[in-house]
Amino acid sequence: MIPADSIFLDADDDGTLQHKIQRLIAEGILSGRFRPGERMPSSRKLADHLGVSRITVTIAYTNLVSDDYLVARGRSGYFVSETAPTSPSFTLANPSEESEMDWARILSHSYTLADKLTRPEDWQRYPYPFIYGQTDPALLDHQNWRLCALQALGQKDFEALTSDYYERDDPQLIEYILRHILPRRGIAAKPDNILITLGAQNALWMTAQLLLTQRRTAAIENPSYPGLRWIMDHARGRTLEIDVDEEGLNPDDLPDSLDAVFVTVSHHCPTNATMPLSRRKALLKKAVEQGFVIVEDDYEFEISFQKSPLPALKSLDETGAVIYVGSFSKSLFPGLRLGYIVAPSPFIREARALRALVLRHPPGHIQRTAAHFLSLGHYDAQVNRMGKAYGHRRAIMEQAIAKHGLQTASAAQTGGSSFWMRAPKHVDTHELAKRLHTQGVVIEPGHVFFGGSNPPRHFYRLAYSSIGADRIDKGIELIAKAIAESGPIQAV
Repeated sequence: MIPADSIFLDADDDGTLQHKIQRLIAEGILSGRFRPGERMPSSRKLADHLGVSRITVTIAYTNLVSDDYLVARGRSGYFVSETAPTSPSFTLANPSEESEMDWARILSHSYTLADKLTRPEDWQRYPYPFIYGQTDPALLDHQNWRLCALQALGQKDFEALTSDYYERDDPQLIEYILRHILPRRGIAAKPDNILITLGAQNALWMTAQLLLTQRRTAAIENPSYPGLRWIMDHARGRTLEIDVDEEGLNPDDLPDSLDAVFVTVSHHCPTNATMPLSRRKALLKKAVEQGFVIVEDDYEFEISFQKSPLPALKSLDETGAVIYVGSFSKSLFPGLRLGYIVAPSPFIREARALRALVLRHPPGHIQRTAAHFLSLGHYDAQVNRMGKAYGHRRAIMEQAIAKHGLQTASAAQTGGSSFWMRAPKHVDTHELAKRLHTQGVVIEPGHVFFGGSNPPRHFYRLAYSSIGADRIDKGIELIAKAIAESGPIQAV
């Protein structure tokens, strides 16, 4: 009989007590410590040893029986199954710490970023995380998302869960985007105009791959979304950076010879500037006259403090010049990794083929879960809840910024979830961020948003999406104090 005291719970392990017990026993069987035919401790004895309820142990045992790790024998108890899963019997060699291969020579490309937007991996433990694009658990409708995930696991949705879609997408998710998401942005489309992606980053990468060659030129905003700049750095074409002002990108600043323009017109990244209608129309007119394509990343369109947000650039497009990129990462949660492209069918057809080469399609279960969550009204409720919370936090942050003498770097905002900030020119915000970590404050240095070899070092971004309203003022106070205590000039 396997003694109960050979099974120990680790308080640091993740999961419920039931899952911990189940995992420990499965690992014991796979490692060979618990052998086929051996009797397990009784549920009462193991429960007493571990200090848990008997029902917790019984449920763990029952789950292990269903996976054929254990068998139940009448009143005799539970035994390790004779046909339990086993690990390979061969001995694994210890991996060498260093490879003897010259990988610098072997690798054809390097995608490692020398300078990227970084944050502590355990940023959630910091009391003042002004981190952009991360989920506040208090605003996430976890219960209904879980119910939708369970529904997607049901027999009715079995095909959506298990099937290989090849190049297709979940028709229910496509239908909802067509009928409910796009009309809010003034966009009319058909199913063959939409492709589901693994977030906006994946959508932008595919778009750059399809549009650019060594002979083509694309324009991006400066400053801009760092992920797009890194994509363009590895794309085949030439990239021009166009400085933005308080109304976003100015179409008059675009050169005459372009093949593509990448823009964030609703809430420019990172300044949150909103491009006025006049500029949107001018940009579309120029695209038609010069024959270039516009890639519109509709950044945070759901989070608008205006009652009537401006229509998407795509909604004004009468010639098919705009490729529209949307995402659920900010409105649901970033780990979801679901986005979409809306474009003329010839482009979508090629994008679908490219996606199939790389990843086939986004997981069917995730697509169907999102479809249920959206169609049952949970998405709209969550967006509404987030909008109210963000509006409240934004007002508190505005007051704190004014109270503690910090300086914003952009005009009044119409939406979004962050402030674009400017420190005195002698302050290097990368170094400032390191110092603030020791005080439990996390900010995002701004130099990664700029192009060029010598980007300005005194900008930074403060988000209010991941910090509670009651901690904003103290966090801003600590930032202001750290800036005031900054040393001699480090950067210009």
